[in-house]
Amino acid sequence: MTALDAGALLLRVIAGLTMAAHGYQKFFSGGRIPGTARWFDSIGMRPGRLHAVLAAGAEVATGLMLALGLLTPLAGAGFVGLMLVAAWTVHRANGFYSVNSGWEYNLILAAIGVAVATTGPGEWSLDGLLGLTDQLSGLTGFAISAGGGLIAGAALLAICYRPAPAQADGQ
Repeated sequence: MTALDAGALLLRVIAGLTMAAHGYQKFFSGGRIPGTARWFDSIGMRPGRLHAVLAAGAEVATGLMLALGLLTPLAGAGFVGLMLVAAWTVHRANGFYSVNSGWEYNLILAAIGVAVATTGPGEWSLDGLLGLTDQLSGLTGFAISAGGGLIAGAALLAICYRPAPAQADGQ
């Protein structure tokens, strides 16, 4: 194992399990899917239940895919799409810094997804085991993860994001 393989493994596993944990908590913690569905409705992602299930499932699936290094550019695209939607719907109005619930964290996770897809997941990955690393990394990995994720996230927002109209002061 080279230093690059070890670094890719560490980054993939930590970022992937972090993303998967976000999906897990939507399924099994707090208000679970019904509570997450109400929250999605409240932020304008309608229908809330559908988005709660899809977001939780996508977070678990893409997180595990990245952690395992399986079809890494698709996992990266999932990271980008999920984080674009989260940044736009929840964090955009709060500025950059995560301490203010800004979009800093979303940017970092999206960038990790693209970076790992571009450089490749390393030899200690399922892509490496299957001999897919060379075909799926580089410009191909970048295009699939960055381009695919941005297109998917933007399409989801265009089709489904319907926030309640802002009320004027005093009304």
